[in-house]
Amino acid sequence: MANVCFLLADGYEDSEMKNPYDAMNEAGHKTVVVGLVKGAELKGKKGAVYTSDLSISEVKADEYDAVIIPGGSAPEALRVNDKVVEFVKQANEQGKVIAGICHGPQVMISASILNGVKATSFIGIRDDLKNAGSNFMDQEVVVDGNIITSRTPKDEPAFIKEILNKL
Repeated sequence: MANVCFLLADGYEDSEMKNPYDAMNEAGHKTVVVGLVKGAELKGKKGAVYTSDLSISEVKADEYDAVIIPGGSAPEALRVNDKVVEFVKQANEQGKVIAGICHGPQVMISASILNGVKATSFIGIRDDLKNAGSNFMDQEVVVDGNIITSRTPKDEPAFIKEILNKL
């Protein structure tokens, strides 16, 4: 089974964390919630709460098979942290699955891993993806190599399915 890392900060979109997290656990994968600080209570926009198992300072990309980045406002807090950006960059260099939904691709933009990559996102950051060199596609899920992206909570079933297919 795979080791799956969820990058999380306050303000995430609840279902974009809960549904992929539950699906990975149900499929038998080992999940870990990584935050900026270990043991932090991370609150979703609608009241969900997850506690970070580890801090970003404690993890190495080669320990994980996949990195999942839920959307909401959390990616904005994550992308300004150099350790988060370097972790995602290294995971990409190692060919690990990197999956972002909604605003999740903001972290990928900061890690400079979307140049020449087909991707999608919440429409509000569409231009950011294009400016990062991505070939933006308005589809429920876009898979390009190891990168998986989706737009909104309604796309979660397709997003989860593609992550599970890659693992």
